[in-house]
Amino acid sequence: MTDLHDSIATLRRPRLLIRAARCGQGEYNRARDLKRLMRLAEAPPPEAALRALIAEEAVLEAHRREGCAQYSLARHIELLIAMMAEARLLPRPGA
Repeated sequence: MTDLHDSIATLRRPRLLIRAARCGQGEYNRARDLKRLMRLAEAPPPEAALRALIAEEAVLEAHRREGCAQYSLARHIELLIAMMAEARLLPRPGA
């Protein structure tokens, strides 16, 4: 799980994206939002969810940088909110 914590810790995104995601933390509801974001009937365990979210966020980040028409700022922020929330559910490294 350390690699997941490292992935989150080394993530470099524009300040405005991160700030928007932090503001959305209070409204995040795992049971509702994670299923919708991942398009699943049931929310997976935090580690599996975070791996999938990181992969999808990387694709969105590439689209953002390339200026692709299919880039969705709202979805990008929603993914970042979910990533932050799921990372908090993982055990701390060395704990």
